Formats: sequence, structure tokens, C-alpha cells
Amino acid sequence: MCKAKCSIAVFLFLLAIFSTLQGQTPAAATNRIQLALNTDEAEAALAILNKHAAGTAISDADWQRLFSTEPYIRLKEREASMHRDFTDDDFKKFILSPELAAKSSALRKTLDAWKQADLTASARRALTYLPEQAVIKTKVFPVIKPKTNSFVVDVLTDPTIFLYLDPEESAAKFENTVAHELHHIGYASIEPLAEARQKDVPPDAKPAVEWMGAFGEGFAMLAAAGGPDVDPHAASSAKEHARWDHDLANFNQDLISVQQFFLDIIDKRLVGDKISERASAFFGDAQGAWYTVGYKMSVIVEKRFGRNVLIDCMLDPRELLVRYNQAAKELNDQGKEKLTLWSAELLHKSGASATDAER
Repeated sequence: MCKAKCSIAVFLFLLAIFSTLQGQTPAAATNRIQLALNTDEAEAALAILNKHAAGTAISDADWQRLFSTEPYIRLKEREASMHRDFTDDDFKKFILSPELAAKSSALRKTLDAWKQADLTASARRALTYLPEQAVIKTKVFPVIKPKTNSFVVDVLTDPTIFLYLDPEESAAKFENTVAHELHHIGYASIEPLAEARQKDVPPDAKPAVEWMGAFGEGFAMLAAAGGPDVDPHAASSAKEHARWDHDLANFNQDLISVQQFFLDIIDKRLVGDKISERASAFFGDAQGAWYTVGYKMSVIVEKRFGRNVLIDCMLDPRELLVRYNQAAKELNDQGKEKLTLWSAELLHKSGASATDAER
């Protein structure tokens, strides 16, 4: 999921979305899905681990089998692009380390479970929160590697999800994680629609509105869950669930912090690299304000106005703010919630208006 769960590059396309898939048959949705699960790297690594545990000599062919897999080649390229180069010899040391040997059986069990996961169902779930024009075309690489992060690469050219093979992650959690990332990839497939919808953004507000697209993490949380009444962390550990509940409880304060971030960009108090530095804080250690604020706004809007309206908001995140304000004010007036609203100043400076919600 991002920062901890995927690359910052995901936000190249967190600006899209719209219409709805409700009413389509599963077969129609499947025609828009192209998924390829490639476990070659993990299988080759496990084969070497088995030989090492048995005291059997590991041949050059064994290593070549690992190093020639597409997941390994692209992982090496990606790390080099992030200035974290590693050599084949470095990777050999990792594979033969006592720490990895101790996990060998658990890794085998986890990979076998993940291979049975229904990723097509995950894609269908993501598509219900995307327009008819969206397609999901991607490769999924479960990989054994030193770093425990997962991420998405080459979103616009060869979309690929790298997932750290984590023995602590069940097949159900794996399916949820993949659904989250598939929603991002579906976003990317229709980015031009979002660009056309946002052509009226004031120049000074454009960077802020682009970062509003990071609320796409909240959209993806909702899509991966399958609906506003489904626990988005149903398949997570107790620790992860507690962290989510704790952070979600900070919604009002986090909304104020994110609002100040947007205003600081528009008013030029924040420029250049300082923008991304501040934005990074909202990813949190696991799932920060981009996730929690985006998710809660999405749930409130969908419950009040329906999924069609929520998907339309994804096309222009300013409309999400307007629609949320409408629904939140109603809840506040009814005494059901005490929700902080986005300020009239931000809506005005970003080019949003109350009439946006009536379109």
C-alpha cells in the first residue's frame, strides 16, 4: 500500500476516476482484466534454500535460474534506479544467510498459499470502484528479497506489483493488498479523463490539487475492502487493525494538517522539494492521513450520495472535498458526528465551489 506498501511513483496516476461498474456482469469485468502471477524468483530462491539446507552443492545453473528470472532482473533495475544497487554476489549472501534459512519452511508455505489466491476476484473488486473505460493489466511478482517493502513500478508502461513474500501475511491479506494496488493501476489506465476534468484548476493551485490525488490511497482502501460497510482491515493482524483504528480516530486533526499543507502550497509558503517532503509525512509509518482521511471521506460520500458520485469525485479530488463537506455538515447537524469541514478558503483557492457538487 504506499510508502511502506508501494513506491511513491504510484502517485503519478492518483488523479483519476469516475462513472461506475455496477450492473456489469462478472464476465464483462473479466474482459478488462489481464493478470499474470510470476513466482519464478521465489521458486528459484526456495530451490537454492532447499539444497543449502540439505548440504547439497549449489551449481552455477541454480544461481543462473534465479538471476535470469524477470522478477529478479526488474528488481535489480528498480533498486539501481533508487540508488540502492546490489550485485549478484550481494544477493547470494542474502539467500545463504542463516536468517533466511530459518524462514525457509514458512516462505514455502506462504508462497503455496498465495498461489491459490483468487487475484481475478481482487481485480473485479477494484473494478467496481472504477469506470467502464478502466482496465487492469499487470504482473504480480511475489519475491524473496532483503528489503521487506512492496511497491508498484512502471505504472504507465509495464505495470508490475512487487510483493515481499511475508510469512506473516495470509492469503486473504495478500488478496486485499493486491486489490488495493490493482485499483491504483486501474486509475492509471484512464488518467487522461482526469486531466481533462481538471483543466480549470488555477495555476497556483495545480500542485496542491495534484497532491489531493493522494487521497486515492483511501479510495483504494475502500475498493479493496469491497464496500463502505466492510472492515478494510478484516484480514489484517490485530496490531495492524489497532493502528488503523487509532489513526482513523485522529481524522479531524489530520484533515486540518492536510488542509494547511494544501494552503501552504497554494500560497507559496511551500515550494520545490519541500512539498514532497511534507507530503511524505502523510503516508505515515504504514497508513497515514492520505489513507485514513481519504478513506473516511470516501465512505461518508458513498453512503450519502452513492458510488456513482464517489467515482465521479475521483476524477477531480476537489469535488470529493465539496461532497464530503455537504455530507459531513448533514451528519453534524443531526448530531451524529462532529466532523471538521474543509475551509471555504481552500475550496475557493483551489477553484472548487459549492456548485461543483451539483454537477
